[in-house]
Amino acid sequence: MCILQVEQLEIANFLQEHSPFDELPEDALNRLASSVEVAYYRADSDILKFAEPIQDLYVIRSGSVETYRRSGKLYNRLDEGNCFGQMGLMMNRRVRFPVKALEDTLLYCIPVDIYNQFCDEFDDFAEFFGSDENASLRSAVNNQQDANDLTTVKIASLLAREPVTLPTNATVKQAAEVMTEERVSSVLIVDEYKEVEDDTRQLVGIITDRDLRKRVLAVGLPLDTNICEAMSEELMVMDHNAYVFEATLTMLRFNVHHLPIMKKRKPIGVVSLSDIVRHESQSSILFVRGIFTQPSVHDLAQYAKDLPSVFVRMVNEDANSHMIGSAMAVIGRSFKQRLLELAEEELGPPPVPYCFLALGSMARDEQLVVTDQDNALILSNEFDAEQHNEYFARLSKFVSDGLNACGYIYCSGDIMATNPKWRMTLDQWKEQFSEWIEQPNPEALLNSSIFFDLDGVWGRTKWAAKLQSFIADKAQENRLFLSALARNALNRTPPLGFFKGFVMEQDGKHRKSINLKRRGTAPLSDVIRVHALAVASRSQNSFERIQDIMDANILPPGKAQDMSDALEYISMVRIRHQALTIEAGEEPDNNIEPDKLSSFERRNLKEAFQVLDKAQSFLKFCYHSQNRPR
Repeated sequence: MCILQVEQLEIANFLQEHSPFDELPEDALNRLASSVEVAYYRADSDILKFAEPIQDLYVIRSGSVETYRRSGKLYNRLDEGNCFGQMGLMMNRRVRFPVKALEDTLLYCIPVDIYNQFCDEFDDFAEFFGSDENASLRSAVNNQQDANDLTTVKIASLLAREPVTLPTNATVKQAAEVMTEERVSSVLIVDEYKEVEDDTRQLVGIITDRDLRKRVLAVGLPLDTNICEAMSEELMVMDHNAYVFEATLTMLRFNVHHLPIMKKRKPIGVVSLSDIVRHESQSSILFVRGIFTQPSVHDLAQYAKDLPSVFVRMVNEDANSHMIGSAMAVIGRSFKQRLLELAEEELGPPPVPYCFLALGSMARDEQLVVTDQDNALILSNEFDAEQHNEYFARLSKFVSDGLNACGYIYCSGDIMATNPKWRMTLDQWKEQFSEWIEQPNPEALLNSSIFFDLDGVWGRTKWAAKLQSFIADKAQENRLFLSALARNALNRTPPLGFFKGFVMEQDGKHRKSINLKRRGTAPLSDVIRVHALAVASRSQNSFERIQDIMDANILPPGKAQDMSDALEYISMVRIRHQALTIEAGEEPDNNIEPDKLSSFERRNLKEAFQVLDKAQSFLKFCYHSQNRPR
């Protein structure tokens, strides 16, 4: 045996004792060992400097190193068998964490091309450098406070190709062959004949490299086994309009590594956890992760005191209103989810399945720091009030009291699951929505403006999606209801006088001010909701509804974009006002004094209100009868 072969054997023997190399097949390990180069650094010498190009993954053969944040603060100490440099390889091939030798250190250097090749070929190898359990993803999460701004990138932008799919009659051998041929780590399983039941439509499962290893090879299943016996059926999916940070939170929260991305209820691609780590997302997700570590309601309430500072940081990082609204809604949902976990720990498992609903601004991903709680329960059709009501009454009270302690105050209108009126079975909710749509009296219209924006946050969340579809289809068919809802949307007018000057409150605490929610974002959201229902949009967010309205082409050219611009501007004035109030140590609210705005801000705010005024006028014209929108 030549000396070179002996060195390669020693490298292979060392690597196979350390993760993730210990999971590699022998031939792959030998192939890797043959590509390794060896580097030596004296104590106190720099190994990697911030932002310089990086071309290798480093494995410590002997010695130890220290890694630092860009600020110079010590981040971590690593010794024999540990890896470093992966963050730089996944993020623009620039060093993210400077590294210095703590003592004389010998390193194995794995070229980036080999590193990428092994990430593509071996799921466990890729997941080691991209999973929740590994330091690389933790580094990405924990380092978010160093980011300069929040990304506004949507998850669809990470898709590099169309999804690879197979029908339900395929075999596991065919799955392995197509994964190898297409160089992918997952395949979506579709059923063209599946009845449309929910927003995943024909998508019935996913199979990954890990599934093939653990569910086929490890248990000795034959290669002609039907793919449905090895696939994962409980899928988490994400809409193509979601942001990268929302996908990251979902994958971390539910410990999934592949996320199908949907558009109009069809899969358009798959994003993996390593895709997200490679993408230099700069959104802050530390706060949400912390919510799920709190052991009690008291601890949650104490933790929630930091929420205003999280809000202010997002504002100061120049995030737009959609990003801030989405982030605050994710945080609000997370508080609900953790409280429901704690409730079930105390009360025991639910006697029948249920879905906990968020309503209003949280459901629309438009929540800010000043908010109350609006929620409800969908109960299984097997619910029996005599047997089960006490459990759900106690669960609702636990969550509602907990939310109030965390700063999400009780709803003054009693739109909460603690109200037995808002705990109904799925069939009862459908009957209730049908009644509101078919008999649009003032109370029904008021409830419509609240309950038609709903989102499932816990339990059987697909029931919420079914209600969304039911509402969209039912409302679109009823022109009398749309006409009544349109009239109701005119009740809150923009604060403009006859000569288009500002009309302000004349007395009370907020004298000489304008409530930007009551006179701005809320009536604009009402207008948008009417048009969205008219085109059977299933979107909940106002900006996404506007896109659906644009696609349906029911408004004159430019009108929908004008509404989007107006909503963004009014929202950002409101958001910045709340952030400044918090920084001043005062209680935030929705009231601004125009005299304290710059002439530029006043002019643009006035134009935004004029857009709302015109949008309401057109709404009156468009839905003045039971005819279709003109």
